[in-house]
Amino acid sequence: MRFKKQLSIGIGFMSLMICLSVGCDNQKEIKKQPMKEIINTKKAPSAIGPYSQAVWAGDILFTSGQIALIPETGEMDNQSIEAETHRVMKNLTALLEEAGLSFHQVIKVSIFIKDMNDFSKINEIYASYLQEPYPARETVEVARLPKDARIEISVVAKRD
Repeated sequence: MRFKKQLSIGIGFMSLMICLSVGCDNQKEIKKQPMKEIINTKKAPSAIGPYSQAVWAGDILFTSGQIALIPETGEMDNQSIEAETHRVMKNLTALLEEAGLSFHQVIKVSIFIKDMNDFSKINEIYASYLQEPYPARETVEVARLPKDARIEISVVAKRD
């Protein structure tokens, strides 16, 4: 009996957490909403592995990390860190637009860079795509990125 009570409390807690994340008023609404909806667009690079370009989970959009792949050719736009950063931001813009969003709805950004010495150049370009109030963000230097990219960025956005 104790196990059933603990299980019931655990399920109730999980239902509450789902309600909080998708903004529902009661448990019946949870069943109406799909757990996830996939976003794909030809205006952003196709996935180069077993993942989706972006995924809706309720009112929250999660993008996969974007590197400087040119959507039309699949080639890297790696002439400079500036060119890579602009291409990554354009790819993210395309994903957000396909989902009916913009950078205004972005709440969290993750930036992975190969060389922290490029941070100021990246930051300047990044800032040109956003307006205040800015989203939360982390920037991490990493040893290596797919296709030997120098930068990869992913975002989390929320419907208004």
